[in-house]
Amino acid sequence: MEKGNPKQALSPDEYLSIKASSEGLYKDNGSRFLSLAYPCKSAEQAEDIVKTFRKEHYDATHHCYAYRIGLKGEPWRANDDGEPSGTAGRPILGEILSRNLSDILVVVVRWFGGVKLGVPGLIRAYKAATQQALDGATIITKTATTPLKVTFSYAQTDKVLKELRKRNIEDSDKKFEEECSLTAHVPLSLMEGLKDALLKIDNVRLL
Repeated sequence: MEKGNPKQALSPDEYLSIKASSEGLYKDNGSRFLSLAYPCKSAEQAEDIVKTFRKEHYDATHHCYAYRIGLKGEPWRANDDGEPSGTAGRPILGEILSRNLSDILVVVVRWFGGVKLGVPGLIRAYKAATQQALDGATIITKTATTPLKVTFSYAQTDKVLKELRKRNIEDSDKKFEEECSLTAHVPLSLMEGLKDALLKIDNVRLL
């Protein structure tokens, strides 16, 4: 984990995100721009965080934001929240893209100071505020996974779990009964190899 934008080679199923929330503050001609960067796993979570900040900072003039989700940065959104088109959401998104980050939301809350900044000034302000929040973030590497449901007989439990442990694959929703099941969260690059190994075990089905 590093501060800033680590220069590192990523595998096809790895991407960069942030470990925890971070903040920044930019001021220009009386206007204040509070920037808040948050890790998030879905568009729904990002939108919920924005709603929370609208309530918390109800006296602010604008709540502009951008987010990207997942390995390919989809879905994504950039929202100007009443600022001139392209002066807020896009500059925020541009800074996220420049650092190759995903699973991230950046909200910039503005309190108008009485002096209009103009289009260049707004772009500069939202970009600078976003930079401050991201400069303070700890960058982490995440691995994209796909859920794979595995059903098997109780007698094969040890064999199934052994194949998951060999590949350090996490699992959830475990049920150990006469017919057992679990959901494996499989890195994309390991999926075919895991499927081949599991299907060699008697009474295993993959969904």
